[in-house]
Amino acid sequence: MLRLEDLTLFVRASALNSFSDTAREAGLQPAQVSTAIKRLEKTLNVRLFARSTRSLRLTPEGENWLPYAIQALQALEAGYEQLQPASDEVRGVLQIAVPSDLGRNLLLSVFQDFRRQHPALQLKILFSDRIADVFKDPVDVAFRYGINEDASYVALPLAPNNRRVLVAAPSYIERHGEPKTLADLAHHNALTYILRGRVFDKWTLVQDGNMHHIAVKGSMMSDDAEVIRRLAIEGEGIAFKSWLDVSEDVSAGRLKLLLPQTQGDVVPLNLICPHRKQLSATVRLLHKAVKQRCDALLQSP
Repeated sequence: MLRLEDLTLFVRASALNSFSDTAREAGLQPAQVSTAIKRLEKTLNVRLFARSTRSLRLTPEGENWLPYAIQALQALEAGYEQLQPASDEVRGVLQIAVPSDLGRNLLLSVFQDFRRQHPALQLKILFSDRIADVFKDPVDVAFRYGINEDASYVALPLAPNNRRVLVAAPSYIERHGEPKTLADLAHHNALTYILRGRVFDKWTLVQDGNMHHIAVKGSMMSDDAEVIRRLAIEGEGIAFKSWLDVSEDVSAGRLKLLLPQTQGDVVPLNLICPHRKQLSATVRLLHKAVKQRCDALLQSP
């Protein structure tokens, strides 16, 4: 007879390609995961994984059976939700992936309020600028900047008109002056962001209907968006940031908008979900709460 925990470990091991990582995620010993997989293979009378000392991959039989295992777990989860009283439908654990700066400085307070409103709910929040894979990573939903070009997942809009803006601290402007033209940016210290090893040192701005790609350079860069924001507030240079990330800093006077006659490129914010079956009442309510927060911030600049 199939065990539910064995089925769950099989699905996670197939996504992580590692018994050790699966064990760490589940709070088990690697030997326990290995035993669970062997027990499952014995029940099914097939070999699900090809193992070696350096790699772990699904066998053809494992690949064929994986969609049915996932479907079985999803069906059980859907059945569980149907059994819950309507008055307490927001419950269980919701795992969320969110960019570091956006999460810590804007959405964390939304998440806290949301959790207080629904005391039967647990939130597991993963802060990282690495783009979460909602199909393989242990997350239910992810907040992601950028245009949805992947039809394989569902994207619920949160801030479709959000743009990047140029900002610097008053202390930086006092020491180095304020850029008056796009060409002036070449003579300023730019705080640049790194993603997947690539340095974003060409900033796209629109002025008088014309698009410009401005090459910038600077003495400090980071792969953490929150670090870039903090460096800007400390007066280290000019940052090119999502308005959602810096709107409160601008309102509080910690940062100042530069070249307001220009527009940065559009960086829409979406809530990403693997498929519509996972758009539960909890996810829809969270989307509504975050959208209300974004709408309030996008009324300016």
